[in-house]
Amino acid sequence: MSSAQIQTVLGPIAPCALGRTLTHEHIKMDYKCCLQSPWRKSDAKRMTSCEFTLSNLGWIRQNPYSHLFNLAMGDEPFDDMVKELNLFKQEGGQSIVEATTVGISRDVEFLAEIASVTGLNIIAGTGYYLDHTLPPDVKAASVEELSQRMVKELTEGVDGTTVKCGVIGEIGCSWPLTSAERNSLLAAAEAQSQTGAPLLIHPGRNEESPIEIVHILQEAGADIKKTVMSHLDRTVFDQSKLLELASEGIYLEYDLFGIEVSYYQSNVAVDFMNDAQRIQNIKFLASEGYADKIVIAHDVHTRHRLVKYGGHGYAHIQINVIPKMLTRGISQDVIDKIQIFNPQAWLSFK
Repeated sequence: MSSAQIQTVLGPIAPCALGRTLTHEHIKMDYKCCLQSPWRKSDAKRMTSCEFTLSNLGWIRQNPYSHLFNLAMGDEPFDDMVKELNLFKQEGGQSIVEATTVGISRDVEFLAEIASVTGLNIIAGTGYYLDHTLPPDVKAASVEELSQRMVKELTEGVDGTTVKCGVIGEIGCSWPLTSAERNSLLAAAEAQSQTGAPLLIHPGRNEESPIEIVHILQEAGADIKKTVMSHLDRTVFDQSKLLELASEGIYLEYDLFGIEVSYYQSNVAVDFMNDAQRIQNIKFLASEGYADKIVIAHDVHTRHRLVKYGGHGYAHIQINVIPKMLTRGISQDVIDKIQIFNPQAWLSFK
């Protein structure tokens, strides 16, 4: 790309064509690798025997990672996913960053086909998810080899196709960081240095994880100002730590909008935020001068969050969150930064 553009699965677009953007979603993925036991041991038998019915939806919402069918979003029929995404488009949405990487069944050809049918701009991710999801060849690869693979997917195409990725990530990080994840992180920094591509990080589930990752990336030569730290709504709760992170110049992502269950199955020590609290955090950051470094999404990655299964879907932010933001004193100018101009600045590269 000779001038700064945004790389979608159907080719490059001008930044001004991006429009309202969800910066962290999944459309085609498989999360069965992250199956967990329910918080009540007596419910273990429901992991495979519980039907996905209205009467069981309450249990599934409380235990989303304990229901195999719920984790197999990648098995959803193509036409059904088109309907889900068209709801977002009908509400003024134009673009989605599809954050699925190696380890959770990325399918860029599916993404290209669905982009063609829906007319949405879809940006695919290169890179590697959490350690326990990675194939042996990835774990055995050197930092240089991993970096070269990412660069190839950004500049030539994925797995022999002409479909190019437009973002590095989401790069999976645990707490504590494993050696394979550290290599993946270092490789992502190197790939970003070579290409100028935007970077998307999945931090470990500990309040110290994001700032540790920032320091590792800085030492490796990454451009923090072109990097998004995901999942802050389940990771950073102390305002001083939030401001410390913001001061590094990284994009701050609240990407779990629509989840209103306080019990967090993946880290029971955390009281999960609701949408009202997410909005208050965003208002706080904007008041501290960071309105130009905030991005938002839903991180849809399980079936129960799709409209088809009684969930909020990809249009929830447009339908419910933006009006709530306005009533809580967040201006339309700030909302436009969060939804349009910040994603443009982050995703553009030469």
